[in-house]
Amino acid sequence: MKDKRILYVSSEVIPYLPETELSSTAFNVAKYAHSKGVQTRIFMPRFGVINERRHQLHEVIRLSGMNLIINDMDMPLIIKVASIPKERMQVYFIDNDEYFKRKAIYTDEDDKLFEDNDERMIFFAKGVVETVKKLNWAPDIIHVHGWMASLLPMYLKEYYKEEPLFNESKIVTSLYSNEFPGELNKNLADKVKFDKIDNDSVSFLETPSHENILKNAILNSDAIIKGSSDFSDDLDEFISKNDITILNYQSEEYLTEAYLDFYKQNVLELQDS
Repeated sequence: MKDKRILYVSSEVIPYLPETELSSTAFNVAKYAHSKGVQTRIFMPRFGVINERRHQLHEVIRLSGMNLIINDMDMPLIIKVASIPKERMQVYFIDNDEYFKRKAIYTDEDDKLFEDNDERMIFFAKGVVETVKKLNWAPDIIHVHGWMASLLPMYLKEYYKEEPLFNESKIVTSLYSNEFPGELNKNLADKVKFDKIDNDSVSFLETPSHENILKNAILNSDAIIKGSSDFSDDLDEFISKNDITILNYQSEEYLTEAYLDFYKQNVLELQDS
């Protein structure tokens, strides 16, 4: 795995957000891969709860300045970067005042999902790809963590399918049981279709529940990792039915080595269909 390139894209990463199964797994796997000579980059949203001064975030002017079209609206993309202390690992933050300045992550003070979480997901997915293109950094593996990041596999397979930088990239998605209640904005599928992504590709997003969003990510991934121990029977059955390469849940003391072995023995060996 030495000198391979892995792009980690996560909704949450410690130490920038509180420790959860998701935020700690995303960080620890990237850190371990980095320690083994893998070239890593980490991307996450720049949520307003992140303390920029404490974590020494700074804007990267040469990467910022483009606009992303989200549902026919021009939305400025701001890129910030920080280094994880002692690790020499860079974390890139996808930022936009409209979507990420608020002092909350997914829900308002009444614990209701933000109405624009759907657009935030689209912006994050496109922002990651456009930034990696500017870096001209072709990853061997793209590892996605968390539902806020889970439109990325579809955007890579459909919207960016002609982008040569990702021709050889394998997409791994980790699934977590951090579900949200109810559904996201019912117009999510239409906003994705605005990007010329066809009806078949967005069928699960017509009813944008947590489970359906994960199913959409599964269908567009080359391999799946169960990041949580508890999973619905429906998702288990869906994974089995689609005959996708999978790594079952790994306890904390084994997961970093198990993930690296999975990359090496299962993911990089996958043949393009």
